[in-house]
Amino acid sequence: MIEVRELVKEYNTKKGKVIGVDNVSLTIQKGEIYGIVGYSGAGKSSLIRCLNLLEKPTTGRVLIDGIDLTTLNNKELRQARLKVGMIFQHFHLISSKTVFENVAFALKAASKSKHEISHRVDELLEMVGLSDKKEVFPSQLSGGQKQRVGIARALANEPSVLLCDEATSALDPSTTKSILTLLKKINHELGLTIVLITHEMEVVKEICDRLAVMQDGRVVEEGPVYDIFADPTQPLTKSFINTVLQFDLPEHLINNRKGTIIKIHFKGEIAEESVVSDVLQQYKVKGNILHGKIEYIKEKPLGIFMMEVSGDEEEVQKAIEYIKRRTQQLEVIQYVN
Repeated sequence: MIEVRELVKEYNTKKGKVIGVDNVSLTIQKGEIYGIVGYSGAGKSSLIRCLNLLEKPTTGRVLIDGIDLTTLNNKELRQARLKVGMIFQHFHLISSKTVFENVAFALKAASKSKHEISHRVDELLEMVGLSDKKEVFPSQLSGGQKQRVGIARALANEPSVLLCDEATSALDPSTTKSILTLLKKINHELGLTIVLITHEMEVVKEICDRLAVMQDGRVVEEGPVYDIFADPTQPLTKSFINTVLQFDLPEHLINNRKGTIIKIHFKGEIAEESVVSDVLQQYKVKGNILHGKIEYIKEKPLGIFMMEVSGDEEEVQKAIEYIKRRTQQLEVIQYVN
């Protein structure tokens, strides 16, 4: 488990003091995949670098498996960092060394024997699907393959925590998906706690269990990924989710409608029930689906539909109240003209 308690990270610049992380407290459970999202400058990279003390916090505490890293001396900290692997956006591989040597580098730093190194590197390269690339240099690899080497290197000393700093930002969508699949496999098979920094909500939707949204060094919203996607409370969170679940109608479509336009959220099991069909059968109204989509987040359905309802005003109101009771979340976008 990772505990961050009242963490502050300040930087001294020519223009004065800048706060990178502003009094952040988080608890990340053992074995979960935890996402930290924010735009550039939000403080997310500063925060993740404080988790292994690559950046020393100005104040506050970082505890991993009960050990407070901020209280350790240099020797103790080096030992503790062996249990915290890290992968980066731009891979940080040594260009003059082979794939085998890049992965072995972390094991040599931990004073492992040649036999241990050889066995462990072979094991790791098989795990990340690069057994046939062990004598190849980084320049001969694709971006996805380079990141797989980075993951193998980060896992070399059997860490309990894996930190991922924008690990998929330099990759194309197809390669990103394959890397996320690999991270999920590692999380499942090794029980590894993964902390993932990203600005891509598609990545969060695909892999994370819980999520923190950062702005100006602070966490402005936090919780299970499904709950945040289904019912975001902060404007920043809503704008992030809008990049994945886009449900705004063109203005001319709204203006040309003669019925009442409603936006319906279908969460959980209700997303698979025939709510719209039921309402059209029970009430004397017509329904026109303008836009709709069902996403599966952590294997749970989340549906959002834009619908025009027309007919007698009283029947329309009854239909709206019925849908609201069934779904618990309905917004009237435009009333009948």
